[in-house]
Amino acid sequence: MAAEKEGGIVKKGHEEGLKLAVSLLKKFELPEGLLPLANVVEVGYVESTGYMWIVQQNKVEHEFKMISKLVSYDTEINGYVDKMKIKKLRGVKAKELMLWPPVSEIKVDDPPTGKIHFKSLAGITKTFPVEAFAAGQ
Repeated sequence: MAAEKEGGIVKKGHEEGLKLAVSLLKKFELPEGLLPLANVVEVGYVESTGYMWIVQQNKVEHEFKMISKLVSYDTEINGYVDKMKIKKLRGVKAKELMLWPPVSEIKVDDPPTGKIHFKSLAGITKTFPVEAFAAGQ
């Protein structure tokens, strides 16, 4: 894991880490409310590979009210961010009935259709309106 972080920009602390996370979401045209983080310890990004990581003090569960979807964000989240998508995502789970399948990929339609897709490791894809993940949702 240390090799993946090599050459990365690292921001420590909640305020600076959150700023970096939100700026990356904006840069890659992803909804700003996609990562509702709390008590951020560190956020990092390696521009050459797109590898991004987030460390927070506690696991966070957040309900996206517009779509009635409960999502769990682990203390460590990482993946590869690119234009309108995050691949090889780890540390994010979305509740489906009684299960919490891990989300492995998040992708916004390009060209934009107003839809965002969440793919689980099991290969199941769920589609939602992008606005459900706007800042403050």
